[in-house]
Amino acid sequence: MAQEDVFKKVVSHCKEYGFVFPSSEIYDGLGAVYDYGQNGVELKNNIKNYWWQYMVRLHDNIVGIDSAIFMHPTIWKASGHVDAFNDPLIDNRDSKKRYRADVLIEEQIAKYEEKIEKEVAKAKKRFGDSFDEEKFRSTSERVIEEKAKRDALEKRYQEVMNAEGGIDLEGMKQIILDEGIVCPISGTRNWTDVRQFNLMFKTEMGASADGASTVYLRPETAQGIFVNYLNVQKTGRMKVPFGIAQIGKAFRNEIVARQFIFRMREFEQMEMQFFVKPGTELQWFEEWKKRRMAWHQALGFGAENYRFHDHDKLAHYANAATDVEFKMPFGFKEVEGIHSRTDFDLSQHAKFSGKKIEYFDPEDNTSYTPYVIETSIGVDRMFLSVICHSYCEEKLEGGETRVVLRLPAALAPVKLAVFPLTKKDGLPEKAQEIINSLKFHFNCKYEEKDQIGKRYRRQDAIGTPFCVTVDNQTLEDNTVTLRYRDTMEQKRVAIADLQGIIEEKVSIPYLLKNLK
Repeated sequence: MAQEDVFKKVVSHCKEYGFVFPSSEIYDGLGAVYDYGQNGVELKNNIKNYWWQYMVRLHDNIVGIDSAIFMHPTIWKASGHVDAFNDPLIDNRDSKKRYRADVLIEEQIAKYEEKIEKEVAKAKKRFGDSFDEEKFRSTSERVIEEKAKRDALEKRYQEVMNAEGGIDLEGMKQIILDEGIVCPISGTRNWTDVRQFNLMFKTEMGASADGASTVYLRPETAQGIFVNYLNVQKTGRMKVPFGIAQIGKAFRNEIVARQFIFRMREFEQMEMQFFVKPGTELQWFEEWKKRRMAWHQALGFGAENYRFHDHDKLAHYANAATDVEFKMPFGFKEVEGIHSRTDFDLSQHAKFSGKKIEYFDPEDNTSYTPYVIETSIGVDRMFLSVICHSYCEEKLEGGETRVVLRLPAALAPVKLAVFPLTKKDGLPEKAQEIINSLKFHFNCKYEEKDQIGKRYRRQDAIGTPFCVTVDNQTLEDNTVTLRYRDTMEQKRVAIADLQGIIEEKVSIPYLLKNLK
């Protein structure tokens, strides 16, 4: 199945089974804004819990905060967001539609990549088991030709994005013209010049129009950590190196929001800023790269689906940066950024606030502004990567197909579903009794509608790792049929043993124990 088709099925599955809904759908929706349904919110909370327990509970020198969405507007001046948090936009004069110029170019690069993959797929189908993919990629004229076009475009794109003095807007437009990129609506190349557009949402704070002041919805959660550095360090008696973690909403007025929940206007971040002594930051940067990759890979999705993308060109405040990329149905995409931000943020806030933001090191009796290693992961992107990798269509004996979400058990929305075989003979009451004894330990669901097979299929589709069936034998000997999602194996177990069998496997600590 083409990866594009897989992604469409994942999006449809998310709505059909209560994971993600278009926001305000009964009013025809709101662009690039989504609501998490009853199963989606459970999965999302489990992802956040997995991150929080790892960061805050497993590290003695990391603590958490929850800063406000509204912040003093000067904070965003100090951070550079007021002057430099922009996207390059271009309009098509015929369709009157506006696009992000960088996205148009990235999509063109992706088209070259698509052509290469199609050639490889056709050859693989033609030659079967004898197919040597590496040799084909290095010898096929069409693949070599498309790769040369892709590499040349990628090089030009990086040059204009990292030009001295900022993005080369004229160079960006020239790429669009040279590549013959057309408007998807009008099909024409009648483009305006490229210009910058600030991504922050503005609003007003105050009781009256005359007294109102302009404030912003935060475009990132990191600044709430930086402005609370002194509060946390002093009240927590924290010693460098130490970290501050936070999970919270952020808002960006994305002109081109795409690929479902991958890029949205309202999203959630899990960020940790780690404060270190100047001169040690690059060692800590490498250390956090290892730790974060281990956290991702502990989910069991396969090391081959992750990679680092180190930044060749760095932001003015950074001296090292990398992305953790995951293989989505639409290619390797960033799910987490790891950056060595030097002392830029704390120094800027000291300058703009007039407050001294330093750390006194009792070991060598020196004061300094700490450097910062940042780890920043998008909850929604993480959610999408988990769903996309877990979605599976499986052929069964007899030709039947089942759709199953092979979610890590600790992240699954529902851990155990309990079914009475029939709606009589006291079986529903016995099933409810089981749920009442286990629901304090993990999320359980009771279901009695339809045949057992259909009930299994529904639970497979939402990723429930364990199902229990209560039958007449249960009333005699207090045993039930326990079914495993991934293998569909069924075995008879005592009700008294259920908690011990299930609880550890569906707990976050069990998942964290997989960390190397």
